[in-house]
Amino acid sequence: MNTTVQVGAWKTNLLAGSQDADIYTRASVAVNALLALDRSETMYFIANKDDSGAPLRSRCTYRVEGVAPKARWWSITAYADDMFLFDAPAGHYSLNGSTARLDEKGQFTLTTGPKEQAGVHWLPTPGDRGLVLTLRVYNPEQGLQAAPGSLVAPRLTLVGACA
Repeated sequence: MNTTVQVGAWKTNLLAGSQDADIYTRASVAVNALLALDRSETMYFIANKDDSGAPLRSRCTYRVEGVAPKARWWSITAYADDMFLFDAPAGHYSLNGSTARLDEKGQFTLTTGPKEQAGVHWLPTPGDRGLVLTLRVYNPEQGLQAAPGSLVAPRLTLVGACA
């Protein structure tokens, strides 16, 4: 049985937080410092590659855009490859359902990278290391719980060249 669902650049493990989680899933949750709750409570989608399949790097700038997930609350957080938060000026660690500015189509946009992009929410990622983005969806709609592959996944694209 395949326990991983991938939607665009984002992956989720269907066993995380489940009573059916095997020893390997439980070890992965423990090592990656992911608080795994049941799917009715929270779903976790992880991206460590962009939509083209290239590994995410902190020195590069990425645009993340999409519609708010159908849930009570959601967030996208940038982590270094050691799963710790980056040193972020003014505490900009995530974008969430409370801080996202939605356009007339209900879409949000954010960028990650070492330099702020004007006019858009920015998650600073200083240094030169791997980057992991985590999308947490709290109390997701029943349809998403039943079919995690139905997520309308945020697009994750490289902005310009990555030096």
